[in-house]
Amino acid sequence: MKRAVENSKTIVISLGGSIISPEFGKIDINFLKKFRKLILKFLKKRFKFIIIVGGGKTCRLYQSTASKIVKLPNDDRDWLGIHTTRLNAHLLRTVFRKVAYPVILDKPQKPVKNNWQLLIAAGWRPGWSTDYIAVLLAKRFKIKEIINAGDVPFVYDKDPDRYKNAKAFKKIYWRDFRNIVGSRWSPGLSAPFDPIAAKLAEKLKIRVFMIKGTEIKNFEKVLLEEKFKGTVIGPHTS
Repeated sequence: MKRAVENSKTIVISLGGSIISPEFGKIDINFLKKFRKLILKFLKKRFKFIIIVGGGKTCRLYQSTASKIVKLPNDDRDWLGIHTTRLNAHLLRTVFRKVAYPVILDKPQKPVKNNWQLLIAAGWRPGWSTDYIAVLLAKRFKIKEIINAGDVPFVYDKDPDRYKNAKAFKKIYWRDFRNIVGSRWSPGLSAPFDPIAAKLAEKLKIRVFMIKGTEIKNFEKVLLEEKFKGTVIGPHTS
């Protein structure tokens, strides 16, 4: 399905921290080079991008380390995650420094001047995942679609790492997706899309394109509105 013309040139991407840093202490430089090349290619086509980056494995290492030493409340677990997303966001802004807006959006309503091409955003406050920030930014800029680029290619009916018979969905409605992931958010939650963000996305009638972010050619197909490998999550009206 072709996306609406008025939304075709501004793209919101929720970029999983786990594909930037698949292991603690290791950055996937090859992915960052290819991702940079892809974004620059579409900036030349007059696309604009809002990229929200997650904390990934680095976030979970800090959370688990602190939890092994002291009893860690959720607020502190979240703050560790938030600061990790900000570190990843600064890395991304540096990679795109010639074209990126010079200030990281560390809160979704942070003012920006109108001449931006590429906005880099990060976590804001406890209880809010970067997926949720992506939805808030889509709402702010009146965008009805989000590309969720993580480390899995589809939404499944159960964890594909644990169950060989896990079923992949090419399309799923928000209410069915929410039945799979539940309704609660917890710091470091490993889910294809945050349950709280899913609830708001459903309310706003936003569609999410779930893809494996490291598959750059497939990523490009989404941007070109071509047939791609992944899952579309959306309202019944989509």
